Formats: sequence, C-alpha cells, structure tokens
Amino acid sequence: MPPEDGNLASAEVHRRLREQILAGELAPGDRIPSERSLAEDLGVNRHAVREALKRLQQAGLVRISQGGATRVLDWRHSAGLDLLLDLMRQGDTPSPELVRAVLEMRASVGTDVVRRCSERCPAEQREEIGRRANAVAALALAGEEEALVDGYVRLWEQIVDGSGNLAYRLALNSLNGALTAFPELAAALTPKDPDLLRGLGEAIAAGEIDAAVTAARSLLEGDIGLVG
Repeated sequence: MPPEDGNLASAEVHRRLREQILAGELAPGDRIPSERSLAEDLGVNRHAVREALKRLQQAGLVRISQGGATRVLDWRHSAGLDLLLDLMRQGDTPSPELVRAVLEMRASVGTDVVRRCSERCPAEQREEIGRRANAVAALALAGEEEALVDGYVRLWEQIVDGSGNLAYRLALNSLNGALTAFPELAAALTPKDPDLLRGLGEAIAAGEIDAAVTAARSLLEGDIGLVG
C-alpha cells in the first residue's frame, strides 16, 4: 500500500473510532477491538490501525496498554480543547448546550485577555488595536458582513497577542475554530454595534483597564443570550 493510501486508511480508521467514542457507541471502559480485528473488519493494514489508535490516545480518547487492551477513556476528563471542533461537528448542528459552553468560556477568557492586554501591551501596539477596532466598527456601520466577520477575528487576534499569554492564544484558537466552522453562527456572533467596538478599542488604546473589561464583557457575554 503506497504511503499516501496508508495515511488515508489511518485517517478513516481514526474518524470511525472517534465518532463512535463521541457518540457513546464505545463507552468509557469499553475495550477497543484488537489491531488485527480492526484491520480485517475495515480492510486496512495493521499499521494504519496502529497509527489511528496513537492519534486517539494523543487526543485523550483511549488508553493503549503495552501487551494489554486498548480501552476507551471518559473524554470529558481526559481530552483537551482541540476536541471542541469534533464535538461541534457531531450531527447536523451543534447542540445549544455545547454552543453555550463554548460562548461562556470565550467570554471568560476574552474578558481577561482584554484586561491583560490593557495593562501589559506597549502603547504603540495598543494604539494599533484601537485603529483596528475603529476599522471594524466602520465595517459594522456599513453592513459589510463578510469583511466584518474576518475583521472581528483579526481584532481579537491582535488583542490576545497583546495579552502576552500563549495559553490564552491557543485556547482562543480552539474556541474560534469551533465557532467559525459554522459560518452562520460566526456571522450571528459578530457585533453589529459600532459604538461597542469603538469603545473597546479606545479603552485599550488608552490603557483604561476597567473600561476595556466592561466593553469586552458587553460584547462577549451578550452573545451567550443568543443561544436558545
């Protein structure tokens, strides 16, 4: 089997097992069939199965025991934020409970990101964020929906970079990835009030921490109410 075919086979095994685990068809503690059984059932070689199981272990979905069984883990206790995108893509649309959880974490992280940015970021960089916020506010005023979505994402990238917190940057990458997988949802979450955007930018540019946090909270926590 050529290398590229082997990669495709491994990806397919990974996809099938991941979906079964996330859907509860394979429950925590369940034993994954042996490499040989999976290879025979799915028509792939054992190397493809082995690579797929390694990826599942890295994601916190299974535990591979040397010389023993591979068992399903409770991903709620062992997986990380990277699993969010997979969960959001389960089924036709994500559940309101899952979207609400993502938005609540986004609001919590985003508000503290703004606080850190306002107190840590050099003045020149904060002023650039203020200019970006004004530009995004102009897009909101003009009703430029597509450019507004992209501009709002870029604004938050600048803010989180200004916070100087790599963990927050990686967390927001995962949260934004989960949300932008659904363009209609991303558009609904993009603020339409230019005054809120300008207020956020002006407060960050001036280093006014309390005002910046208040503006961020208004922007982000308001989105949570959009979930039914």
